[in-house]
Amino acid sequence: MKWKSFIKNVSSDYHFTHPATFKDMRVIKEKLNVNLPKELEDLLRETNGVYDQFDCHFIWPIHKIVEENLYYRGWEDFKDLYMPFDHLLFFSDAGNGDLFGYAILNGHIQREDIYVWKHEDDSRTWIASSLKEFIEGWLAGKISV
Repeated sequence: MKWKSFIKNVSSDYHFTHPATFKDMRVIKEKLNVNLPKELEDLLRETNGVYDQFDCHFIWPIHKIVEENLYYRGWEDFKDLYMPFDHLLFFSDAGNGDLFGYAILNGHIQREDIYVWKHEDDSRTWIASSLKEFIEGWLAGKISV
């Protein structure tokens, strides 16, 4: 799939940056101990992040994927408030504190399903069967939180 063309066809309000490198991709494995799912890896190889007209991240670049996942996995105060985060790989947010990610099972992302973590009640809910369905649904307003 050509991700930039797909996103542009869904909405013209988004722009792109340079592709991620193999070295960039390796950082996720090294820091988060998980491989990216193929669909997200393919998107990041076309553009290291997707941004709206206000330069806000829609799909996070690799450095933000690493930063945000380490933050949620490592902050001690969260351990008394929320279930562990090491079984999720976040790659996007809703702008209200809720995060979108893939489930990590047995150290691997085994399915393309996308989940939303809601910060108010610590729920983790399935919202899309793939990155394509998530992007299309979110940008068209069919998926909301």
